[in-house]
Amino acid sequence: MTAAAAGPAGWFDRPMRWAQLTLAENDPAAYDQAFWLDYFQRAHCDAACLSAGGVVAYYPTQVPLHHRSAWLGDRDLFGELVAACRRLNMVVVARTDSHALHQAAVDAHPDWVAVDAAGQPRRHWASPELWVACALGPYSLDFMTAVHREIMSRYQVDGIFTNRWDGSGLCYCEHCRRNFRAASGLDLPPAVDAQDERWRRYVPWYQERLFAVWRRWEAEIRAINPAARFIPNAGGGALSLLDMKTVGELADTLFADRQGRFGLMPPWASGKDAKEYRATLGRKPIVGIFSVGLEGPYRWKDSVQSDAETRIWVADGIANGLRPWFTKFAGTVSDRRWLKTVNDLYDWHYRAERYLRNEAPLARVGLVYSQQTAAFYGGAEAQARVEDHTLGMYQALIEARVPFEMVHDQLLDPEHLQPFKLLILPNIAVLSDAQCAQLRQYVQAGGSLLATYETALYDEAGRRRADFGLADLFGAHYRRARPGPLKNSYLRLERGAGPDAPALLAGLEDTDRIINGLYWLDVAPEPGGLPAPLTLIPAYPDLPMEMVYPRVSQTDVAAVHLRAFGQGRVAYFPWDIDRTFWEVLCVDHGQVLANTIRWALDEEGPVTVVGPGLVDVTAWRQRDSLTVHLVNLANPMLMKGPYRELLPLPEQRVQIRLPAGRQATRVQLLVSGQPPAVEQVAGALWVTVPAVLAHEVVAVDLDGPFA
Repeated sequence: MTAAAAGPAGWFDRPMRWAQLTLAENDPAAYDQAFWLDYFQRAHCDAACLSAGGVVAYYPTQVPLHHRSAWLGDRDLFGELVAACRRLNMVVVARTDSHALHQAAVDAHPDWVAVDAAGQPRRHWASPELWVACALGPYSLDFMTAVHREIMSRYQVDGIFTNRWDGSGLCYCEHCRRNFRAASGLDLPPAVDAQDERWRRYVPWYQERLFAVWRRWEAEIRAINPAARFIPNAGGGALSLLDMKTVGELADTLFADRQGRFGLMPPWASGKDAKEYRATLGRKPIVGIFSVGLEGPYRWKDSVQSDAETRIWVADGIANGLRPWFTKFAGTVSDRRWLKTVNDLYDWHYRAERYLRNEAPLARVGLVYSQQTAAFYGGAEAQARVEDHTLGMYQALIEARVPFEMVHDQLLDPEHLQPFKLLILPNIAVLSDAQCAQLRQYVQAGGSLLATYETALYDEAGRRRADFGLADLFGAHYRRARPGPLKNSYLRLERGAGPDAPALLAGLEDTDRIINGLYWLDVAPEPGGLPAPLTLIPAYPDLPMEMVYPRVSQTDVAAVHLRAFGQGRVAYFPWDIDRTFWEVLCVDHGQVLANTIRWALDEEGPVTVVGPGLVDVTAWRQRDSLTVHLVNLANPMLMKGPYRELLPLPEQRVQIRLPAGRQATRVQLLVSGQPPAVEQVAGALWVTVPAVLAHEVVAVDLDGPFA
């Protein structure tokens, strides 16, 4: 029985371990098909994504201008692979690529080519014999529709996954110019500019056009095979232009394509992808694509990562709910070092599969991300103005060992917020009145809020309000922005500032001040707020050294506004503590954020992990079990990020609160296999984990399934 015939529930939830073979054009004459089929079987792969067509066809296509591999001859290489994978009972998805055109297609249809702002057709940046295709015109809507129709008609695959289908930046071709003007009455924006009305109109237009392509391809595919799906290579976090709320509504499964780390990217970025996708897809299966090769701007695609680097990247994705998908570029294998690493990871995943079919996270903290803030406030500077705030807060949560989820700002309704006791808004500057009302209702009903900097200062179109949309929650009103960046400015610790001061200043007992951030807002506090445990010490000269002393050593300017609102708690920082933490990684800022998170939560979390080192902690429930994942993020490299070896963390103590009325029947360590020491105290388990190399999973079987 093929996956497509598996039943009305669809095939989407069945596969757990994916393989992708991305063929080079010369592979029909060069690669060893038997090797790959044997490897898929040994690694327990239950799904495959196989190159089919688009830029290059690997089957005898009849679609005009669909370029057939020059090495294909009379073979149907794609058909051979589909048949062989089905004999292994694998789900099979066809891969197409729609971003580049061969010269013959351009000669016949010059209007298919993307055009730059100067009106010049765009040569492909990496393969100059090719041209860049427009994603929003007849090439996608007509030509690629015909390609997808042919593939589905011939092979009845379970789905079609299209790479680079969403364009390669702004296109000024005749179709885009005409269609945008018809929709908006405006010319296309010359650049990404959050303050340009043309850009504000372009974003929803671009989304609408791209979703129209998605819906057309999906309709054509399902008309031939109702169980099949179109699966776009698209989506992600705040910096993605494609609205993730709509993506979550359209997709039955999605593949997160962050293939690996480079430079100073944190190892938890794989898990962040999982959380961002899950924020809108919910329980739908999300697959994490990882490359066995070296990632980075220089594009060494036929390379091999170190064993340690691959293990950490994949482990953090799995811990955060991704199903692994390895991708190999080109069918020839010149460097075999990755084969054992992936085989080991997949073999363990196969044996632990029962405990990896997660039903829901246990996290009580939600970290909000906002695509509208990135598009209409950040614009071309969205990385620095938006994402760096998120990254700093994410790092602080990791260091605090607090399990958390990501929350999409278009899903702030009670149903989506019900699991969370605390929402964190890291400079979520753009919020509509309706979103502010949802957050107000959430706090009124007992939820807590932690917000920073310019959160809610702009409406949904990126226009600045006269005051914060959440001023009543913050207990503070906007007056103006202070000049920045501040140099040599500090925060005074006000230890006598009410009963909440000890909680917010814990761990800072031997200092009277800590460093400040870089950018502040001048705000007017409302009466009735709680005393501020942190206050501003204004900047003073840092040279010459004889002049380095504070001119004002104490002010009443609060660095954090604490407030009880309804049944909830609110903490508001009128400065960029999260962004500064990401840039400087000052331990004091991390400590203040961790303390504030615990103060705002005001409850015992589902999981507590005690021990040395940096650990990504995630907690899940399955049908009749609980799991806690510990990913060792300690890295021995001195100056940069790439892992050379794994250094084991010493003993960790894990407390797991059991559901009311439930008992644990078995406790296991799924990675090491060692029998753990377990104590049960007052409805909670304390499990001793002797060591963590890359990844450990504490699995607790319960005496029956969840309701």
